[in-house]
Amino acid sequence: MEKMYEGVGRCKCSFWFAVAHDILGVLIIMVGVFGGLIIHDLFIYAGSIIIFLSLIWWVFWYSGNIDVPPEELEDDVGKMKLKNRGISQVVRRVSQRVASGIRSSFRRSGRSSRADNTTDAALSTVYSNTVTSSSNEFVRESISI
Repeated sequence: MEKMYEGVGRCKCSFWFAVAHDILGVLIIMVGVFGGLIIHDLFIYAGSIIIFLSLIWWVFWYSGNIDVPPEELEDDVGKMKLKNRGISQVVRRVSQRVASGIRSSFRRSGRSSRADNTTDAALSTVYSNTVTSSSNEFVRESISI
């Protein structure tokens, strides 16, 4: 039997922190607007930042009050649903075969993990002249535009 929560829900602390930050932020903004102080812009910005930070508490409160039925909370490691068992098992096997095929193709491609690899790159200019350069030496060519 699921417990019913009245009022603000399960996360009362997050709710009241959010409300307190909103009230404090509005009060500080009002002091900045109507206080007649020299540093009124500081109060306006500080109040806005406090209200913005209250969004964190509102997100905590909202996400803490999301109700998920216990049937949907079952994990697929030990408690597989009987009606989806066949299709889930087929999908898992196909996924594992594709992943292992991708992994083995990277192993067969001959990629080396040594740090002293040299790579040749072909550089071409606007006039289709091709210059082959090794990564160990620098070739400087002038380009005229």
